[in-house]
Amino acid sequence: MARPSAIRALLAAAALLAAGHARAEPVVADVSNHLIAITTGFTGTEVLVFGATDGEGAVVAIVRGPEREEIVRRKQRIAGIWMHGESYAFRRVPSFYAVAASKPLAEVAPQSVLARHQIGLDNLRLEAPGREDDPARREFAQALIRLKQDEGLFPTKIEQVQFLGNQLFRAKIVFPANVPVGTYTVEVFLLRDGEVAGAQTAPLVISKIGLGAEIYLFAHRDAPIYGAIAILMALVAGSSAAFLFRKT
Repeated sequence: MARPSAIRALLAAAALLAAGHARAEPVVADVSNHLIAITTGFTGTEVLVFGATDGEGAVVAIVRGPEREEIVRRKQRIAGIWMHGESYAFRRVPSFYAVAASKPLAEVAPQSVLARHQIGLDNLRLEAPGREDDPARREFAQALIRLKQDEGLFPTKIEQVQFLGNQLFRAKIVFPANVPVGTYTVEVFLLRDGEVAGAQTAPLVISKIGLGAEIYLFAHRDAPIYGAIAILMALVAGSSAAFLFRKT
């Protein structure tokens, strides 16, 4: 039996189909939830991307997290001690990047089109000083992507976009427990004959709520005070544990 979320997505997609026909748009899309609330017990979640097209074509959905600067450092051994060596600072790196597609990306469009729209991890543009053809820069960029994959923030699996009939579609995007907060962008592309025939963008906000949110804001707003309190609590906990062990 279909889940309630899938049924709601199907009904909403049908409504989008009617709206898209009324506006003569090639593709219309939305997400099942525009706000993901992170509470203390948050273990990850799923969001449905759904929509409708005005006819045949391949659909690709890209989910991007808020952009940040990321520094990748190479460790090197000096006099028997591991130390930070050469580093690269990459600008405008999405904190999360996931892809869903109705076909393998190689069958959707030529490489030039995929690169132009940054579809797929191999086509993600990571801005950094220096020449783009610099081998060291490419090596550090690949290392950054591997680190993000290890954290579960750049999923290696491309999720499947499923068509319900010829025009309605849906796809599942999985967010891990460590997903960063901020405003996300969901881009949905309709591709025909190797070219983008239409595109739609939907916002998605991931935010902490409750006690966890208060602690998060305090830690970022008053970092020195938060750090001092954390150290004090650690000292108290350590002293209490030592006292209890002496008693036993």
